[in-house]
Amino acid sequence: MWRPAPRGRQCGSGTKAVRELARRSAGTVSGVNRRPRLTLLGSGATPEEAAAVVAAIEQFLRDTAPPVAPADPAPEAWLRAARLEAVGLDPDAPAW
Repeated sequence: MWRPAPRGRQCGSGTKAVRELARRSAGTVSGVNRRPRLTLLGSGATPEEAAAVVAAIEQFLRDTAPPVAPADPAPEAWLRAARLEAVGLDPDAPAW
């Protein structure tokens, strides 16, 4: 949920938290948290009941998550060679 910045504070890309997030996730998706942090707010439930509700929701999310997509097959050798030749690279040269 988006909230406006409190008055007197500047919001922008120069904040320390934004810079840290950008540093950790530069060029990769490993910095993305795919598991939401669930909390039960505004409830008269005991801590044990709240934990049970959150655990049930987490179990539901795991059970109904879409299956992992299969990896794309590697391109055939002739196709790789043709692509490398098209950009002027030697197909037999080492990758690095």
